[in-house]
Amino acid sequence: MNDNDTSRLPSMGRVLIVAGSDSGGGAGIQADIKTVTAFGAYAATAVSAVTVQNTLGVSDVFPLEPDLIVRQMRAVLDDIGADVVKTGMLHSVAVIEAVSQELDARDGLKLVVDPVMVATSGDALLEDDAMIALRNLLVPAATILTPNMPEAARLTGRPVVTLDDQKRAGDALMGLGPSAVLVKGGHGDGPDVHDVLVTEESIEVMSSPRIDTVHTHGTGCTLASAIAALLSHGAPMRDAVSIARDYVHEAILTAPGFGKGHGPLNHMHPFQNNE
Repeated sequence: MNDNDTSRLPSMGRVLIVAGSDSGGGAGIQADIKTVTAFGAYAATAVSAVTVQNTLGVSDVFPLEPDLIVRQMRAVLDDIGADVVKTGMLHSVAVIEAVSQELDARDGLKLVVDPVMVATSGDALLEDDAMIALRNLLVPAATILTPNMPEAARLTGRPVVTLDDQKRAGDALMGLGPSAVLVKGGHGDGPDVHDVLVTEESIEVMSSPRIDTVHTHGTGCTLASAIAALLSHGAPMRDAVSIARDYVHEAILTAPGFGKGHGPLNHMHPFQNNE
């Protein structure tokens, strides 16, 4: 069976994505919708900000008011509902507080927290004081937290450079209350990418060959959304992470090569492979 075959999963899951919009389509809500759809789940959105960006970088960010973000969430949750909420770019303390309060008022929602802080291009997407609010409010409620190495370092206040650092960071972040932490290793060195999945039961290293490419825009958004989609179908955590990793690896490997900078992934490869 193809690792990306979702036919064995039950009914269509529902994922509410709370994140920023990427005009280039490679990351943010655009990547999230493509990914959730590729896994046969239903994607709804609450836009947190509109960015002006392409593969070369982010040239402007227009944040939405917290009240408008929450009203989008309520419009979806009160009608369509959701099995999983996936958060991405939440740029300010006020936004994080508002989103957290709305989620606290809801029962039965799984939460995938992608602590978006810096774009692939290096542009900052999270205000300094918002990191503390993120750590105190959303991280403890997460079903899974998915930081990359720099994000894990910022959240823990410790350097995260080696595989052992990833393990220690994941363990430390588990102490904040999430059910699972995936410390991604794309920023590491060596021929393989090592991601560390930490749960209450175990610390597991998942590895794959590193792909030498600049076309990695939106990898974090894509991985978190793939995990969210699989969890919405009822997949166990380890299976969700493993299948999502394979999906992202193939999406990077078959990236279309668009743009003059860090190009987008090929989110549609499951459909192409099935032709």
